[in-house]
Amino acid sequence: MNRLARASSPYLQQHADNPVEWYPWGEEALERARVQRKPILLSIGYSACHWCHVMAHESFENPDTARVMNARFVNIKVDREERPDLDRIYQNAHMLLSRRNGGWPLTMILTPDQVPFFGGTYFPDQARHGLPAFVDVLNGVADFLEAHPEEIATQNASLQSAMARMYAPEGGALPGPEVIDRAQAELRQNFDARLGGFGAAPKFPHPATLEWLAWHGSRRRDPQSEAMLEQTLRAMAHGGIYDQIGGGFCRYSTDAGWVIPHFEKMLYDNGPLLGLYAGRAAAGDAHARDVVEQTVGWLQREMTDASGAFHSSLDADSEGEEGRFYVWTPEEVERLLDTGEWAVARRVWGLDAAPNFEGRWHLNRVQEPAELAQSLGVPPEVVEERLETAREKLLQARALRVWPHRDEKVLTSWNALMISGLVQAAEALDRPEWLDRAEDAMRAIVGRLWREGRLYASFREGSDTPPPRAYLDDHALMLAAALDLLRARWSREWLDWSIRLADVLLSDFMDRERGGFFFTAIDHEALIQRPKVYADDAMASGNGVAARGLLQLGYLLVETRYLEAAERTLANGGPILSEAPMAHMSLLLALDILREPPPLVILRGPTEAGRSWRQAVLERYPQAWVYVLPAEGRGLPQALAGKCGHPTAPDRVVAFLCRGTSCAPPEYDLPSLLAAL
Repeated sequence: MNRLARASSPYLQQHADNPVEWYPWGEEALERARVQRKPILLSIGYSACHWCHVMAHESFENPDTARVMNARFVNIKVDREERPDLDRIYQNAHMLLSRRNGGWPLTMILTPDQVPFFGGTYFPDQARHGLPAFVDVLNGVADFLEAHPEEIATQNASLQSAMARMYAPEGGALPGPEVIDRAQAELRQNFDARLGGFGAAPKFPHPATLEWLAWHGSRRRDPQSEAMLEQTLRAMAHGGIYDQIGGGFCRYSTDAGWVIPHFEKMLYDNGPLLGLYAGRAAAGDAHARDVVEQTVGWLQREMTDASGAFHSSLDADSEGEEGRFYVWTPEEVERLLDTGEWAVARRVWGLDAAPNFEGRWHLNRVQEPAELAQSLGVPPEVVEERLETAREKLLQARALRVWPHRDEKVLTSWNALMISGLVQAAEALDRPEWLDRAEDAMRAIVGRLWREGRLYASFREGSDTPPPRAYLDDHALMLAAALDLLRARWSREWLDWSIRLADVLLSDFMDRERGGFFFTAIDHEALIQRPKVYADDAMASGNGVAARGLLQLGYLLVETRYLEAAERTLANGGPILSEAPMAHMSLLLALDILREPPPLVILRGPTEAGRSWRQAVLERYPQAWVYVLPAEGRGLPQALAGKCGHPTAPDRVVAFLCRGTSCAPPEYDLPSLLAAL
C-alpha cells in the first residue's frame, strides 16, 4: 500500500494499492520534488469518473509504467472534489498550454516549484486514436525538461503572467441593461430548437443557464426564455440522462438527443435540477412532479449519509463496465412484468426498438403515456398506473445487481445545492417532510464542518484525515441554502447561520482592493495562483451566488456592508460579463437583482395565516423574497426589528413591504398587500 491508504478521499483510496509511489498533495511530496529536483506528475480525477478508471487499469496498475513514473517523477494524486482549488488552477493551465478544454483525468507535469509546463487528459497505454502512449509521453517530457530548462523557465514565466491576468480582472463600471438582451441573443443562437439544450453533443444540463431562464422568463414575462427552459427540461426528463427507473440525473449526455448518458450520477447536478423541475411541477406539469418525487426517492434511498447529509456520487461503472447497472434486455424486462405492464413499458421506454447501448437497451421515454392510452383504447390513468408498477418491479430487480461504487464523502457545497433543491421541492409539492430533510442535512453540515469560526469543505465517516478548509463556493452556496430555509421556515438558527457565513465571506475571501471574492480563503496554503473565478461551469459561479445572497441578506437586515460587497463584485466582474454573457449567467442574475431588487415582504402574525398570505404573494410575484416571522418576534437584529419589530396583535397578520432600501407603511389585509405589489 502506498501513501494514499489513509486518505479521506475514496478516489485516492482506489489507488492505494497501485505500484506507483503516489503521494497526496501536501508538503511531503512538494518538499521531495524540490530536494530531488524532480518534476511532479499531477493526476487529478474523482471516484465516479469512467476514464479515470480506464487510465488507472491501463497505466497506474502496470508495474512497467509505474517504474518509469517512480524513477522520473514525484507522483501526486488529487481528488478534484476535495481540492477544487487545485483543479481550477491546473485545468486553466491546461487550457492555456494546449488551447483545448481539459477534463478528467487531468494529467499535468509540473516543475518542482509547482508550475505546469505540459498537460493532457487521458493517455492510453499504447498509442491509438491519435494519442501517444503514456510511457512515451512521460519519457519525452522528462527528457525535454532535462535538456531545455531555460525554455521551460521562459514558458513558465509567460504562463504565470497569463494566469495572473486571468485571475485578477481590473473591473470597471456595472454593465447596462443591454447585457441582458445580448445574453438572450447568445442563448437563442446556441439553443437546439429540435432537441432542447444548448450546443451540440456532448450535452450538459448547465443548471446556471436554466435557472436564469426560469428567473428571466417569470420576471420579465419572456415567452422565449420560458419556451427554451420548458423544452430542455422536458427533453432531459424523457431522455436517458434521467434514470427512468430510479430517478436522478446523470452528469451529461453523450449524444445531442439526451438518450445515452455518461452514467455517473453527481449530487451537484441533481440539487439545482430538483428545484427547476419543482418549479414546473408547481405550474401543473404532472411529469415534472413524477421527476421530483422519483429524484427525492433516489436521494433518500441511495445518497443519504448516516449524519443526515448527502453522499457525493455514484460511479458510472459496475463489474468493470460503464452503464452495466442501468441497462436491460427486452426479454429480461418482459419476464419481470405482467402482460399489461409489458404492453405499456415496451412502447413507452423503447424496448420494441433497436438496442441503443452496446447491444442492450438504456431506457428513455419514446412515447407519451397519453398517446399510448389512446392507441390502446384505455384511460390515460391506466397506462400511468401500469407504468408505475412496472417501474417499481424493475427497481426492485435492479437492486439485486452489483451496485456502482458510491463516493461517501460529504461535500459542503454540493450538500448546499441539494438543500436548496429540497426546499424548493418541499414548497412546490407541499411536502413538509422534505423540508425536515433539508434542515437535517444543514444541521449535519454545521455540526460536522463548522469548527471554531471556520467552515470546512468535506468529511467522511471513519476518516481521521483533517478536512480541507472550505472554499468560496462552500460559503456562497451555504448562504443561499440558509436563506432558502429561512424563507420557507423562519428560524433564528438559520438567520444567525446566514450572518456568520456572510461575515466570513467578507473577512476571509473578499478582494478589498478590486472587489469580488477569491476562491480560497486568506489563510489558505500558498499556491501558484489565488484564483478569482466569475464564469459558471458545472456549478454556478461562487461570485455570482455570493453577490445574490449578500444582496438578499443585505436588504433584509439593512446591512450596507453586504450590499456594497455585492455591488463591488458585480463591478469587478462587469467587463467579463459584458464580453461573454452566456458564460456568466449567475453573475447576470445577481446584476438583475442589484438593478431592480425583488419585493421584500415580511409577514408577522399567526404562522398558518402568514403562510397562507405568503403563498398568495408568491402566486402574484414568484420572485419576491417573503419571510413569515412569528407574531412576538423577540431577539431580532436591530435593523430588522426597526422594520417590523413593534408589537402586533396575536390573531392577525401584518405585512411590511420593501423594495431595495425603501419600505412602505404596514398593510393589514391581504388584498391591500397584493395591490401594493
